[in-house]
Amino acid sequence: MLTRKPYPDQLALELAPDDELEAVIEARVAERAEANAMRWRFRLIIIESVMMASLILAAGFMLELPAEDVLRGAGIVGAGCFLTGLMLIGLTGAASRLLAWSRRRT
Repeated sequence: MLTRKPYPDQLALELAPDDELEAVIEARVAERAEANAMRWRFRLIIIESVMMASLILAAGFMLELPAEDVLRGAGIVGAGCFLTGLMLIGLTGAASRLLAWSRRRT
C-alpha cells in the first residue's frame, strides 16, 4: 500500500505509543482486572456456600430428618463454607502481597 507524504505544514503523527502512556494503560488495566477478580472470587464463594447449604437441606429432607436439625446443619455448613472462602481470599491476597514485596526487594 502506498503512503502519502504529509503536507509540509502538518505535524507528523506518531502512532507508536510512548513508554509512559503504555505504563499508565497497563496500570489501569491491572487495577481493573484485580478488582474484577476479587468480585468474581466473592461471587463464587457465595454461590458455593448456597449450593452446599441447599445440598444439606435436600439430603436432610430426603432422609426425613427433623426440620430443625436440617436447618441448623445447613446454616452451619453454609456459614462454614462462606467463612473458609473468605479466609482463603485473605490468605491468597496476603501471599501475593508478600511475593510482590519480596520481588521488589531483590
